[in-house]
Amino acid sequence: MSPKKTIPNAIFFASVEEIIAEGRSVEMVVRGVSMRPFLRDGKDVVVLSPLPAEGVSVGMVVLFRHRGSHVLHRLVAIGPEGLIFEGDGNYRLQERATADSVVAYVSEVRKSGGRVLAYNSLAWRVWSAVCLCRKCLRRVAIDVKRTIKR
Repeated sequence: MSPKKTIPNAIFFASVEEIIAEGRSVEMVVRGVSMRPFLRDGKDVVVLSPLPAEGVSVGMVVLFRHRGSHVLHRLVAIGPEGLIFEGDGNYRLQERATADSVVAYVSEVRKSGGRVLAYNSLAWRVWSAVCLCRKCLRRVAIDVKRTIKR
C-alpha cells in the first residue's frame, strides 16, 4: 500500500479547475458530511465534469467557489440574484453564488458498494427527490417542534 499524501485544498482545487478547463473530468473521494445521505464522507467517489452546454439546472450537485474555498452542494434554486445551493444534510444553511463561480458538476457518483449513479439516470432523480423532500419534511418537523415548545 502506498503512503497517503496530503496536499492543501488550494493547490488541489486549482489543479481540478485546470483539468476541468481542459474539458476533462476528475475523480475525487468525497470529504465532509454536508451532503449526507446522498454522498458519504470518505466512501463515495464523485466524477466532476465540465458543465453541459445548457448550463446548470436545479437538482445538479456542483463544485463552486464560495468565500475563498470550494464547495460541493446541490443547486436548489435559481433566483434573480444568482444561484442558491444547499448541502443535502444541512438544515437551513444556504450558499449564494453567481453562475461564473461554478467550476464543474457531478456527472457520476460511485458508491462504496460498487453501484454507480449517473446524472440524469432514474436512480439519480429518485435520490435527489428523496433528499430534497426529506429536507423539506425535516424543516417542517423542526418548525412544528419549536412552535409546540413555545
